[in-house]
Amino acid sequence: MLANTPETTKKSKFKFPHVLVLLFAVIIVAAIFTYIATPGEYDRVEVEGRTVVDPGSYQVVERNPVGPFEILQSIPKGLGEVQLIVFFIFIVGGAFGIINKTGAIHRGINSLTKTLKGKEQLIIPVMMLVFALGAGLLGLIEEFLPFIPIMVMLCLALGFDSLTGAGIVLIGAGAGFAGAFMNPFTVGVAQGIAELPLFSGLGYRIIVWAIITLIGIAFVYLHANRVKKNPKLSPVYEEDLKKKESLVNNNEEVKGLEGKHKAVLVVVLIFFGLLAWGVISEGWYILEIAALFLGMGIVAGIVGRLSADDIADGFVIGAKELTMAALIVGIARAILVVLEEGFIIDTVLFGMSNALQGFPAYLSAAGMYFFQILLNIIVPSGSGQAALTMPIMAPLSDLVGVTRQTAVIAYQLGDGFTNVWSPTSGFFMAGLGLAGVMWDKWAKWFLPCLAVWIIAGIILVSIAQIIQLGPF
Repeated sequence: MLANTPETTKKSKFKFPHVLVLLFAVIIVAAIFTYIATPGEYDRVEVEGRTVVDPGSYQVVERNPVGPFEILQSIPKGLGEVQLIVFFIFIVGGAFGIINKTGAIHRGINSLTKTLKGKEQLIIPVMMLVFALGAGLLGLIEEFLPFIPIMVMLCLALGFDSLTGAGIVLIGAGAGFAGAFMNPFTVGVAQGIAELPLFSGLGYRIIVWAIITLIGIAFVYLHANRVKKNPKLSPVYEEDLKKKESLVNNNEEVKGLEGKHKAVLVVVLIFFGLLAWGVISEGWYILEIAALFLGMGIVAGIVGRLSADDIADGFVIGAKELTMAALIVGIARAILVVLEEGFIIDTVLFGMSNALQGFPAYLSAAGMYFFQILLNIIVPSGSGQAALTMPIMAPLSDLVGVTRQTAVIAYQLGDGFTNVWSPTSGFFMAGLGLAGVMWDKWAKWFLPCLAVWIIAGIILVSIAQIIQLGPF
């Protein structure tokens, strides 16, 4: 483990409120708006099996303010309205908890790291692709935190710096998460709320994932080469000198894959093949996918030679780790419960659609994208942000001529890019702590990559709208 330095133990005077505190504050603000905003309502109609807003039907309705007791009721109501998504998150988390308990993922990455040791030019792109694939395909991101100390130690030994080690994991996983093509926690939840076929638009999403990932790899690779040529160019040069002293005697051997671990990884690949088949050919939705993940976890546990009790324990641990994400989805939904009961949500839609009227649809899509970027600083949960914004963004996209698939792309990229920059992102701040890197140094170093990502996002969202990325 890395030794703590004065910089890593220094505490900031400002403490950002807990995300649940922020969400509850937003619920209260939403309730206040039911007393002062003009209530209104659109008619909803069924078009080709999906619910859409009739754009010419907005009308002012009688006020129905939400009081203090109704505020408290909104939270269990919100959890009830998204119960399938909440339990889906628990089941997927539990399945990965079982897989993690077998040690297959950890051993697999450790084995790959050991194989690449000494091949400096390959470590950065190969490992970042591994983390980006894990995040883009499985939605893994917090699960990669244990690899940060490993990558930092390896990069220091190879003549790079702590920013390179942390960047391989955080930027690699962050790129994969932002450009995810089959992440059940972001793409799955958002498309489900928008009534889109699950994991539709896959071809374009893979292109988005590849572009965002390549930008991240290029950024870390160029930095690593500069530092290797001149270590003093590193923003964390002084801190790394102390870390190298503490790592002199740390030569713990990396454990490789055993037969059972390889078998578990094969099981995961087979089940993801079944997932692709079920979604594309059989029209599977959240219920079927949750059942598939549950089966994957059980089979992986058996193949990984876990006892029945160990499988159950792994499931509970995995589900427990995602309790916060599940609660955020329900509590974020409570905001919409308040706005709906006070007849304010359609007023918000009416105002936003008027603000975007007259602009080309691709500019409206870009506006939705920037809204998601700003919101992610307050709601740094992918599934929580989907639950909060997609019920607004889906009908808004209908009103301003943006495809719902484009609206999901705008949400996804807007949610993902700041996850490895914003100090409100819990896993990211934990990752910096594991790397022994201060946020201010990371934030300044990473800013050019973030800027390029955001610009690329504008282009990708605009292209999605221009090509009418669908099915609708």
